[in-house]
Amino acid sequence: MLVYLGLGSNLGNRRDNIRQAVKKVGLLSKTRVLKLSKLMQTDPVGGPVAQPKFLNAAAKIETSLAPLTLLKELKKIEKSLGRIKTVRNGPRIIDLDILLYSDLSIKNKALIVPHPAMFKRDFVIKPLSDIL
Repeated sequence: MLVYLGLGSNLGNRRDNIRQAVKKVGLLSKTRVLKLSKLMQTDPVGGPVAQPKFLNAAAKIETSLAPLTLLKELKKIEKSLGRIKTVRNGPRIIDLDILLYSDLSIKNKALIVPHPAMFKRDFVIKPLSDIL
């Protein structure tokens, strides 16, 4: 299956955080990274005021992992890179989102695909359009 991921970081070495996350995604079972967009610096949307700017990217991957299994693995990658859940839309070392999973439409408690806000966010659309 072709899957598109959104990646973002606004703490620490943002470029390295994204690079490490992409590397770890590529090491997942039955998964390979096909393409990565340019990194784009963006202002935070929502969350606490005065947080640092984000670096955002999108990745095109191929995987045989089921959507919820992939989500679970992405959460493990976030945690391994030091992500700590704080406030909603708050600063974070890394954020990994499933934007599109093939042509599937998924809506359950854990995962909504296509990502519900992706079409409203330039920091998602611009990197995504860079790799489409």
